[in-house]
Amino acid sequence: MRFRTSRDTLLRPLRVATGVVERRQTLPVLGNLLVEAGEDGLTLRGTDLEVEIVARLTGGIDVEQAGSTTIPAHKLTDIWQSLPDGMDVSVALEQDRAVVRSGRSRFALATIPAAEFPTERSTRDLADDASVDQASADESEVDIVLPRADMHKLLERTKFAMANGDPRYFLNGLLLELTNHSLRAAASDGHRMALCTLDGGAAGLQDRERAIIPRKSVQDLERLIGDSDEDVHLAVGKTRLKASQGDYTLTTKLVDGPYPDVDRLIPRNTDHSVTGDRETLRQALHRAAILSNDRAPEVRLTMDGELLTIRATNPEHEEAEEVVAVDYDGAQTTEIGFNARYIQDVLNALDTESIRVSMPEGNAIALIEGPGAEDSLYIVMPVRL
Repeated sequence: MRFRTSRDTLLRPLRVATGVVERRQTLPVLGNLLVEAGEDGLTLRGTDLEVEIVARLTGGIDVEQAGSTTIPAHKLTDIWQSLPDGMDVSVALEQDRAVVRSGRSRFALATIPAAEFPTERSTRDLADDASVDQASADESEVDIVLPRADMHKLLERTKFAMANGDPRYFLNGLLLELTNHSLRAAASDGHRMALCTLDGGAAGLQDRERAIIPRKSVQDLERLIGDSDEDVHLAVGKTRLKASQGDYTLTTKLVDGPYPDVDRLIPRNTDHSVTGDRETLRQALHRAAILSNDRAPEVRLTMDGELLTIRATNPEHEEAEEVVAVDYDGAQTTEIGFNARYIQDVLNALDTESIRVSMPEGNAIALIEGPGAEDSLYIVMPVRL
């Protein structure tokens, strides 16, 4: 195997493919990228056995000798990033090492034979006898094409509410719900929930399709679409999801679990609400939270007429108070406590001028919306004062 290219041509493909590779591996080959050079260009593959990212390049690559091998992912990417912009680079397989040359620089990296690399297809087919049935089920995929901006919005508006390490494993991911007229993303950690719904959906779909994307795969998907404006093609199967954008393809296993019916969690009737400038509230909340308890950053919100008072204290008996002008439609003064971080995440995710926090009688739950961003809504559970 031998090919030539420029540092700039291969930099982003290396970063994207390496992003899925964990630095510490029990199986050495999983720390490597599968590099395949052929007549049609160059292919890079990275995997952690749960998700695989493939980058295919047909332009800017001069393949002098076809072949394949696996090369340490992070070492190769770190070397590539450290080279000066615009440099020409050659990569050649010499015996059991991959030799990278650029100018007067030379690097020899240990390799592992390509045959030992577990591609997504081989992992699926060799896992167990049931994989044959899984593969057949995945043939009935639901396809949808989204503008990159819409895919980015779905992730940005919801991903922060995913659980991390929750024993309810289905919460450690992002729910996608597809109908024939809409696509919805939902995330929850049991204390809050984020929803974003887009018009469109999958034409001709008879029933609602649900898929839970693992937390790490959501992060990999966000990295994949980060630097391109091309549309994103989603193919949702029973056990896997495939996302393609231009020269890049991400394939991930889905979480098998009974995600809660999010519609039942949305309060239908609210008794009172408070509306205020989003950025003013965000900054005031940030300042007050500085003196909250580090382990449980709780703040107290007191709503009275045209004023909202934000208070925070900590075990050192320090305290902070912020007063913000708002529009409160309640009949009497209301005090409610929240985890400051949960509210801050919502205010950071929205880009509207104002926000509205609505609560039913008893303040058992808070519904947060941004006027002008009706496609998104958030639910946050209060804390006891």
